[in-house]
Amino acid sequence: MKPDLPQTLFLLNSTVLITHQIDAAYWHEWNLFHLPGGNQLNLILNLPIIALVLLAFLHVATHSPRQRLCHQFLAGLGLLTVAIHSGFFLAGHPEFQQPMSLLLLAATLVLSVAQWMALPPASHSKQT
Repeated sequence: MKPDLPQTLFLLNSTVLITHQIDAAYWHEWNLFHLPGGNQLNLILNLPIIALVLLAFLHVATHSPRQRLCHQFLAGLGLLTVAIHSGFFLAGHPEFQQPMSLLLLAATLVLSVAQWMALPPASHSKQT
C-alpha cells in the first residue's frame, strides 16, 4: 500500500521532530526551559510525547476517524516547536545554531505548514 500525501507528510514531519528531540538532548534544551532534573526529566517528558506521536501515526496509517485530529496535533506540535525556538533565537541563545539544527527547524516549519494545508477533509474516514 502506497502512502498518500498526508501520510507521507506525517511520517516526514514526525521523523524530523523526533530527530530534533535528539538534537535537543545534545544542546541540553532543559536548561533553556529552566527545568530541574537535567536529562533525566528530559527523557521522562519525551516518553509521552513520542508515544503520542507514534499513536497518532497509527491513526493516520489506518485512516482512522481520528486521523484529521492527529494531523492537526503533529502540525501544531511542529509549529509550536518552531515558535519556541524562534523565541530562543530572538533572546540571543546560541543553542541550535549548527547547520543541521537549523535545517531540522526549517524542515519542521515547512512540513508542518504543508501538513496543515494537506489535512484530510473532516468527513474523510476511509476504513481499511
